[in-house]
Amino acid sequence: MDQPIKIAVVGLGRMGRIHAVHVLELARETKNCTLAALCDTIPERAQRFAAERGCDVPIFSSVEELGDARVSDASVIVTPTECHRETAAALIARGQRVLLEKPLTGILETDLAFAAELDRAHPDALMLGFQRRFDPPLQYARELANSGLIGRIFKVYSAMEDSNPAPNGYKSGGILPDMSIHNVDEVLWLTGKMPRAALMIGSRIYSHRLTTCEEDFDDALLYLWFENELVAEIQVGRNHVSGYRTEVVFYGEEGQIQVDRFHQKPSEVIVTAYGRRGRTEPIAHRTFSMRQYGDSLPEFAGRFGVAYKAEVATLIDCCQANKPFPVTHTDGLRAQQVIRAGMKSSVSPEPVTSA
Repeated sequence: MDQPIKIAVVGLGRMGRIHAVHVLELARETKNCTLAALCDTIPERAQRFAAERGCDVPIFSSVEELGDARVSDASVIVTPTECHRETAAALIARGQRVLLEKPLTGILETDLAFAAELDRAHPDALMLGFQRRFDPPLQYARELANSGLIGRIFKVYSAMEDSNPAPNGYKSGGILPDMSIHNVDEVLWLTGKMPRAALMIGSRIYSHRLTTCEEDFDDALLYLWFENELVAEIQVGRNHVSGYRTEVVFYGEEGQIQVDRFHQKPSEVIVTAYGRRGRTEPIAHRTFSMRQYGDSLPEFAGRFGVAYKAEVATLIDCCQANKPFPVTHTDGLRAQQVIRAGMKSSVSPEPVTSA
């Protein structure tokens, strides 16, 4: 058996806690990894997590200390977006492979520069955290769509809505770069294509008043045009006060595939395919059980916890087998290119005049 991969988690905020929980679970279940270290610029946060979980690991306050200590083979990086490039580059330079939470850098120009740097010197060092690609309901829906079950796909709809605003003090590069990047990558993965054009519309309608986080919009729509009569609609917002909502719909010439909808049952995700009008019974149907963590993890952890864990398992497998990662910096760059096109093409509302 290969030696267990020694993993460090860098950043013990909302997402860092999720990843650290999964590393501990995989270490216990598979024996192919260990949680080797925690790192946070506020060491008390890492200490609290270690105490809660009963894990005795070294704690570092900087990535330089972590890298120089040589206690880990790979790291999961969950620092603020503006620190992504610096943090990842420091650990990669010290010989580590990293799983970096999205986005790559949050800005197209620095995405381009960092991607070029990685392509030149470390093409296989970075895996980007687009966990939706590892989500069983979405994987099943993609298989159904690719099988031709509903004929030619002509539209994909992808929605994500938080029940609360971004937390106080959170640093956002804008609702599209920060939030819709998941949906954009999802659409690129589901369709296997890059769009030829993009358009964005956004508003500030409610939750921006409830947080100190400065963000351009709290509700936005992104419309994408592809070749061969294919479009995508992306809806994101922070105003769905009834609970976290995600939804994906494939529209085809012979039917529709629906992934989840808001039904206030966070422990299950339903995938259903319907044929043409007049056929009342679904042509495919499957319910996926999601896990509930029962502690202070954020609301989206339940919906995508299985995917987050599978993502970390993939990191470990690729490190052990010395394989390329299935999701890389290139995917993050492509998603950012789409978002920039949408933001540049944003429209201003026209006054409505009465007759």
